[in-house]
Amino acid sequence: MATANKTCSLGRRIYRFTVSVSGVIALLIILWGCTANDFNAGAIAWKTYSNSRYGFEFPYPSNWTSLAVPANDDGIAFISPQNNSVEIRGWASQQLPNSIVTVQESVKKIKSNFQTSQGVSGVMVVEVDQQVGSMTLTLTQSQVKYSLQGRSKSQEFQDYYRLFYYIAQQYRITKL
Repeated sequence: MATANKTCSLGRRIYRFTVSVSGVIALLIILWGCTANDFNAGAIAWKTYSNSRYGFEFPYPSNWTSLAVPANDDGIAFISPQNNSVEIRGWASQQLPNSIVTVQESVKKIKSNFQTSQGVSGVMVVEVDQQVGSMTLTLTQSQVKYSLQGRSKSQEFQDYYRLFYYIAQQYRITKL
C-alpha cells in the first residue's frame, strides 16, 4: 500500500511539473513573436487621446472607435474596427493618502521594468492565459496612478503586442 501511495504521489508531481513546463513553453512561444523592434508606426494614422482631469495622453489608431466615456472622466477605451475583442484602455485614479505608502512599498517589490519615451518609469505586466492576453502599464506620479492596457484574445495577442507596446512607449503624463 505504501508503494502504491509513493507511486501515486510521484505521478502527481510529474503531472504538475509537466503542466507547469507546458504553460511556460506556451507563454514563451506566444511572446517569442512579440518583439517590438520591427513595428512600423508610420504605416498607421494616429490620433491622440488627452485626459484633462488627470493630465495624460496616448496615441491610438485613428480608425479605432471609442467606447462611452465614464461619467467621472477617469479614462477611455478604444476598440479595433476589425475585431471588437481587441481594445486599448487608458485611465487614472487619485490615490488615497494612506494607500500611497502601500503602493510605494508594492512598487519597491516590483522593480520598474519599463520606461516611456518621456522618461517616466513604470511596471509593465504581460499576461496570457487560455482566453485573453493583456499588456498593462502602470505609472505612479505623486498621488496619481496611471494605467494603460491593451487586450485581445490570447491566440491573437502576438498580432497586437507590437501595437500595444508602441502605445505604451508613447504614453505621456502632461502634468509632471
